[in-house]
Amino acid sequence: MTEDLERQFDAAMMGIYQRAKTEAKYNATVFLRMLDERRGLATAKYLINAATPSEGYTNLWERNRLDLTVEALVLENHKWHPLFSSDELAKARSRLVAYNYKPLTSDLT
Repeated sequence: MTEDLERQFDAAMMGIYQRAKTEAKYNATVFLRMLDERRGLATAKYLINAATPSEGYTNLWERNRLDLTVEALVLENHKWHPLFSSDELAKARSRLVAYNYKPLTSDLT
């Protein structure tokens, strides 16, 4: 079951890459390379656990599209929560709150 959930998460991560490219006109080549090399879950964990936001996160913030970040993807769909530790979920939430993200769900409040 976890393997199936991870495959679904891979697809969701590719989905935010594609949406960022078409909707926000942001071509996240580094993110795409990370997905190719690490797959979705390892990429998400790496980005969430980084001490500072990635360049991609900053680019999406500048475009007012934090909804397309890994942090928002993970937090706004409870389906993904079992893939992450409570500490990782808290880090993602904290980063979004720090950047004044208005969530699609009440999960960040």
